[in-house]
Amino acid sequence: MKASGRVPHGPNVIAIVLLLGALGLAVLAWLPSHGRVGPIVILVGGLVLMQSPQVAEQWERGIVLRLGRFVGLRGPGLFWVVPFVDRVSSWIDQRTITTSFAAEQTLTSDTVPVNVDAVLFWMVHDAQKAALEVQDYSQAVSWAAQTALRDIIGRTPLADLLRGREQIEADLQQLIDSRSNPWGVTVSSVEMRDVVIPVALQDAMSREAQASREKQARIILGQAEMEIAHSFEEAAKSYQHNPTALHLRAMNMLYEGLKEKGALMLIPSSAVESMGMGGLMGAAALRQSTLTGDPGGLNKEG
Repeated sequence: MKASGRVPHGPNVIAIVLLLGALGLAVLAWLPSHGRVGPIVILVGGLVLMQSPQVAEQWERGIVLRLGRFVGLRGPGLFWVVPFVDRVSSWIDQRTITTSFAAEQTLTSDTVPVNVDAVLFWMVHDAQKAALEVQDYSQAVSWAAQTALRDIIGRTPLADLLRGREQIEADLQQLIDSRSNPWGVTVSSVEMRDVVIPVALQDAMSREAQASREKQARIILGQAEMEIAHSFEEAAKSYQHNPTALHLRAMNMLYEGLKEKGALMLIPSSAVESMGMGGLMGAAALRQSTLTGDPGGLNKEG
């Protein structure tokens, strides 16, 4: 990875103007006298002077060293250095930078190998520290992020890694930030893109999830049966001392069962005795035979 602070700058417009001005003066000095020393001196002076103006972009800071010693930060905009004495050792980009990092085949606390991909959002808040305290701050941040991710995975069980991403990301941000702050770098956020587990474990987890859902469905069904039984118990208490209501309920059951032409109802004999359904069954049979076109009830199946 190429460090963001080591991108060289080419000649800027001020340097080019100085060079062209020196070239013009050299031509003017050469024409009248036809001498060579004066124009050469002017041209060399222009070449030297064009090293002095430097331009930093709005998001950049230039690290200026004078004979190898740090003298200050320069920029944004135009600034001047002493040729051959001062030099801009690096340009520090202070915008938010994104870095992708990953941990492959890393064991969780419950010894499950996982592959994790993440993205780090960070920026340089102290350009002087980033230039002087670490050789390559961009590469250092990348390695710090990878080792921090491995540390977090190593002390986290798989279930928490899959379900508690927000907490994992917060812990990662805090850990990386504590390591990179001495370099003048601050971490804005960390986002985990993907967590990949072995295929065999995926199948096992899928079966476990299906079994858990089946268990939950059976529990819900059992609770529904208990509620229905409780409702029937309350209804039985209401019918116990109210024969009229019981007969009305029996009539309603017959009506519901015989709404469709040719419907067949199976009623226990105990229900006929307890609910007084004998007469009702005769009326229902007569109505059924009328609907089927067999007034005598002679056509019987099976």
